[in-house]
Amino acid sequence: MSTPHISVVIALFNEVESLPELHRQLTETLGQLGRPYELLFIDDGSRDGSLELLNNLSGADEHVRVISLRRNQGKSAALAVGFEAASGDFVITMDADLQDNPAEIPALLAKLDEGYDLVSGWKRKRYDPISKTVPSKFFNMVTSWVSGIRLHDFNCGLKAYRQAVVKDLFVYGELHRFLPVLAHKMGYRCTEIPVVHRARQFGKSKFGMSRFLNGFLDLLTVVFLSGYNRAPLHFFGSLGLVFGLIGLGINGYLTIQKFMGQAIGNRPLLFLGVLLMVIGVQFFSFGLIGEMLTHSTERQRTYPVKFDSAEAKRDAG
Repeated sequence: MSTPHISVVIALFNEVESLPELHRQLTETLGQLGRPYELLFIDDGSRDGSLELLNNLSGADEHVRVISLRRNQGKSAALAVGFEAASGDFVITMDADLQDNPAEIPALLAKLDEGYDLVSGWKRKRYDPISKTVPSKFFNMVTSWVSGIRLHDFNCGLKAYRQAVVKDLFVYGELHRFLPVLAHKMGYRCTEIPVVHRARQFGKSKFGMSRFLNGFLDLLTVVFLSGYNRAPLHFFGSLGLVFGLIGLGINGYLTIQKFMGQAIGNRPLLFLGVLLMVIGVQFFSFGLIGEMLTHSTERQRTYPVKFDSAEAKRDAG
């Protein structure tokens, strides 16, 4: 098989019933594009026969590659493995439950051709219970406001990337929900297009209500790492300065009262002032320690490069 132009990464867990139809639809859609492609199925420790079925598909179709994790690690881990293995110039991600429509892939690729680096699907009309749609809308609204990137649907599994994006993204934990945020913070151009969302035909959702609480905690992680991971003193130092100044103001006020003859030794306000000053010093210390750790590893960091004229000249030559 020739070098793929398109890599489709499908992270899955116990989706044996939907895989044959998904493979058929992907083959039909990608075959019509006329570009070399590969289908990367990342089996996240399935126990329902998914791996056996995928191995049969791989034996019958040279476009199919199967990577199986030893145990269930979560969607972020499966995507990270898929991103590392993908060799196409463009990378498509989608879920294996048939709710994402492979027929949307040409529209995603056309949007990338307009100059964008990441195109996310927007499930404008969803076929999910209200217990998922309402919290999801609130989650997307908060994420959009906090992150500064205006998207309606951050968690849609159907996305298209340029290869450089997936190679630069470091996905772990449950950060797969925030891939557009991470890419945006790295300087990549992100957008979204409405996509068709289909009702689930087989099985049941693998995600519970706990994912929304975890999602907001992960959002704080993303915001901190993308904004302050190389300048921790800016974050902790600011908090320390605020707490310290409030505590200093309280103690200054009590000192004036002390000189005016009032007893302050047993006043709760005194303990609050001292506590705030101690907290302020601790936060400032955290920031300094973080700066020292950052300084010791900064030379090992790499930064995403959009264009290098020297490389362009070498390629042309």
